[in-house]
Amino acid sequence: MKILAIGGSGGMGRFAVKALQDLETIEQIVVADLNADSAQDFANEMNDKVSAMPLDVSDALALQQAMNGMDVVMNPCGPFFRFGVPILQASINTGCHYFDICDDWEPTLEMLALDQAAKDAGVCATVGLGASPGVTNLLALIAMQELDSVNTVYTGWNLGPAKPEEASSQSGTNAAMIHAVEQMTGRVSVFRSGAFEMARPLAPVSVHYPGLPSFTGCIFGHPEAITFPTNYPELQESLNLAHGGGIDSWQLKGIMRLVDWGLISKARAAGLLTRFEQNTDALAEENAPDPRPVMYGLAIGTKNGRPASVGVSLKSPATQETDADGISMGAITGIPLACGIQFLAAGQLRKPGVLSPESGHIEPKAFLSEVLIQLGKIANFSSTAFDNHIEIARSW
Repeated sequence: MKILAIGGSGGMGRFAVKALQDLETIEQIVVADLNADSAQDFANEMNDKVSAMPLDVSDALALQQAMNGMDVVMNPCGPFFRFGVPILQASINTGCHYFDICDDWEPTLEMLALDQAAKDAGVCATVGLGASPGVTNLLALIAMQELDSVNTVYTGWNLGPAKPEEASSQSGTNAAMIHAVEQMTGRVSVFRSGAFEMARPLAPVSVHYPGLPSFTGCIFGHPEAITFPTNYPELQESLNLAHGGGIDSWQLKGIMRLVDWGLISKARAAGLLTRFEQNTDALAEENAPDPRPVMYGLAIGTKNGRPASVGVSLKSPATQETDADGISMGAITGIPLACGIQFLAAGQLRKPGVLSPESGHIEPKAFLSEVLIQLGKIANFSSTAFDNHIEIARSW
């Protein structure tokens, strides 16, 4: 299998490439990046399956030519509100299977609309197979499977550890920061009272997570809020929430309001957000560990005819017997992306169309178990067993 890794030397993509290079089913990985020198330097660190090429993804002809002869396009190249749709469309046009870590809700809608085109081309495309979305979707799917009926799904995560990787091919303003500003300003799509609506990001939501005191999450514009009701029309509410990292502070909200009022650009806000996070990190070191889940899916509905809820979360490093300090945001995002391609190469993902992680084509426990195995190679886990790293909390 031949892979075109667009942005494969970036902060997220390099973890996926490293995980894939030793698989026997992978014949070739071409790391394509606007920063040709960085791509080549990274490829030189990998085995002889990995090579590099310059690529400007805004050049439609060059993009399609780069895909010729490839089997899979791996796309961790953001921001996805600019590059997600055209790269997926080019993949469908050339008959390449496709995986990305798209975390913007707007292009997710446009990409899901290409479902029939992907089916007609026999292309298996999974969008949003990273941390959030990705791991969060599968955690929530496990929670849903524990209940007899589900009316509400929340996915959520702690913003504090979500820092851009230091090792990256990017120069200038980081795409992750641009994404964060995009999804914390204006209005974002959520699903409440059985209908989609546009909501103000950062609005507080009370979360009643089984086994924990109620806590507040803030609305964050991610795809999970729109993909769950698309796949499960019986839902009445679907939200993506973030907590920690100073997301509820007046400073962060103030920066975002300046964007909304047109007083500063999104690029300027992204720079201010970077400095804000650095200051937040310094304060966090002085505080006690946050008891709220690091990353979770929460399903609310019924069990045996009674109201019930289930939360499924990654255990925080503070509560694990193993050392998870080596898991960065790049790893927890890039490794699921690699596992998707690994499952495709093994014949475990073959359903054509454009699909989100919770749509049913991925068995969640088997997939997350493989993610843990791959993360364990980075963090030197003493055990990669599912139950050692993923906790299921039930209200009954």
